[in-house]
Amino acid sequence: MASSAPRIPHHVAIVMDGNGRWATRRFLPRIAGHKQGVESLRRCVKACAERGVGVLTVFAFSSENWNRPVEEVSGLMELMVGALAREVPKLSADGVQLHFVGERAGLSPKMVNGLLEAEAATAHNTRLVLNVCFNYGGRWDIAQAAAKLAAKGEPITELNLDRAMALAHVPDPDLFIRTGGEQRLSNFLLWQSAYAELFFSDKLWPEFDEAALDEAIAAFQGRERRFGQTSAQVSSTAEA
Repeated sequence: MASSAPRIPHHVAIVMDGNGRWATRRFLPRIAGHKQGVESLRRCVKACAERGVGVLTVFAFSSENWNRPVEEVSGLMELMVGALAREVPKLSADGVQLHFVGERAGLSPKMVNGLLEAEAATAHNTRLVLNVCFNYGGRWDIAQAAAKLAAKGEPITELNLDRAMALAHVPDPDLFIRTGGEQRLSNFLLWQSAYAELFFSDKLWPEFDEAALDEAIAAFQGRERRFGQTSAQVSSTAEA
């Protein structure tokens, strides 16, 4: 009997860490690292689609990142606007459906309109769902879901909260990757990552390539996902 193909994680989430350090080590301004990070994201989106990943969620700008130097935040905003203009047509042609997840109240009208237009232009695509978490925080997500339910007078249960989350349009991540050598969640997908397999890479995000993605996927394939069950129960279910 032929063995089944190795499991490909349906949903991959990535904390793209290390752009600033990559630039600093090369005596470049930090924004140069973020620009290189856009190149890495482009490469990663293509690689995920080719490998059969259905959903890719990336942490582009956290709600805490507003505390960074003003010039870096301003540069990141300009980079996002430029990336939208450049990348959306190509992403759409490649079958990528874009979602921007996060609080939009603090963003400029120009930025908000750009996000809405990008989502509308790619809404029909089905090859890969790309969630870009921008001005996002895991605690914010839980709080906004609870507030949404309270406003409707609905009971705050696990199921209702799950349906009110900002990422309710996709299943929870199977594989959670963080680059840059740090080993923490940093307020990213706190609710959704309850059963995600965690993988920490020492590579800085601008250095994260197809081989590094394959290493993370291989690590995922070598793990047994039990979801509270015993190994025997998992094996019995798989055989059935």
